Order: sequence, then C-alpha cells, then structure tokens
Amino acid sequence: MHARRHAPRELEDIKIHVKLKLAALWASVMFIYLYVDVLGFFKPGVIEDILAGVVWEFEITQTWAVGALVLMTIPSLMVFLSLALPARANRWTNIVVASLYVPVSIFNVIGEAWVFYFWSAVIVEVALLALVIRYAWTWPAAETRLGSVPITSAAQPVGEAVLRRQRAEMPSS
Repeated sequence: MHARRHAPRELEDIKIHVKLKLAALWASVMFIYLYVDVLGFFKPGVIEDILAGVVWEFEITQTWAVGALVLMTIPSLMVFLSLALPARANRWTNIVVASLYVPVSIFNVIGEAWVFYFWSAVIVEVALLALVIRYAWTWPAAETRLGSVPITSAAQPVGEAVLRRQRAEMPSS
C-alpha cells in the first residue's frame, strides 16, 4: 500500500473584532457568576440561611437585593456596551469596569468554607477579567484609509485569496 500524502489544508481563521471578543468575555464572566451562585446552593446550610433571611453575614433586605442586582447588572450591561459604545469610550469603560470587578470577585470568596470550589471560580473570573483588560488595553488602532481593506458582510467569510484580490483591485493614489 502506498501512503497518500495530502498537502496540509490551510484552515480559515477569521479575525474577530475586539468588540465581539469583549462581549463574549463579559458573557463568560456572567455565566461563571451564575453557575457559582447556583451550584453554591448545594453547600449544606445555604438554603436554610436564605430561608432564615441571611446571605453570608448579611440580612436579606430590599437594600441588599438592590445592591446585589446592581452588582450583577453592570457586567450584564457590559455585554451590550462592548458592542454598542464607540471605540474610545468602549476601551476605557471595559478597562475601568473589569478593573473594579477583579476585587469584587476576590471579595466574594473571603471567609467561604468551600475554599477549593470558590477560589477555582475566582481564578477563572479574574482570568476572564484580565483578558477583558488586555483586549481593551491593546485595542488596535484604526487603519489608514489607503491601507484599509473593504469590509465584507459577516455572512460571507473572507479568505486570504479574496483579501489579496480586493487589495489588488484597490485604486492606488
């Protein structure tokens, strides 16, 4: 038998815009927050404390509930804001909000009995927030008009051959 040798296929790798990366990271952060809280209900005594009106050391009041709502609404809104804000405001909003949520994530595990569970979650949360900061901090500068490539529809992925052809067809000044 002869072994057939195939030329390695070049896989298409579409460049994802930084806005989409940021929105995806914030969505991931929110999923981690949600799963940590939901799975945390399985810790013995948590449901009983909630039924008694206590979360951790805090009495469950309307003020506590509004505070918790605000705390989780901000990163939820960041999914949308990462897509909707103009680049400059988007960059700084992501850097500031992610920087503020790193200590929030760490504070949420102080005093927890399930150290491995909660610190595992915090490591993931902080890593995701660090990526938000990194992508926002290294936001690419706008290309100059002469060196830009026309934007095509997201429904039509652009391969390297198409980009080379489009560049060749661009008028030179």
